[in-house]
Amino acid sequence: MARTYPWKVSETLWKKVKPLVPPAPSHAKGGRPRMEDRMAFEAIVYVLRTGIQWNALPRELGASSTVHDRFQEWEQAGFFKALWQEGLRVYDELEGIQWEWQAVDGAMTKAPFGKT
Repeated sequence: MARTYPWKVSETLWKKVKPLVPPAPSHAKGGRPRMEDRMAFEAIVYVLRTGIQWNALPRELGASSTVHDRFQEWEQAGFFKALWQEGLRVYDELEGIQWEWQAVDGAMTKAPFGKT
């Protein structure tokens, strides 16, 4: 039986995510080849699913600094907001979201002095 990895992105999902990925910035001076967008996305999903620190990313998923740079690049380009909005749109279309019943709760408290 083939093992499944929760951070691996299915072909179906990638077809929906790929159009939202911002275009790569041009580098006139050349340099190393850019990490493939899908590989970067899977590495980001791995970090978010496992909760590990960026520098603990397994090397086979890519260099942690490269993946973190891509995360920051995509965040600044609005990729994750667009991904969230598209996810909500699709879920609302499939299941329906009762927008009038949504609530948010939270607390902002200061940590005691010297505590983290």
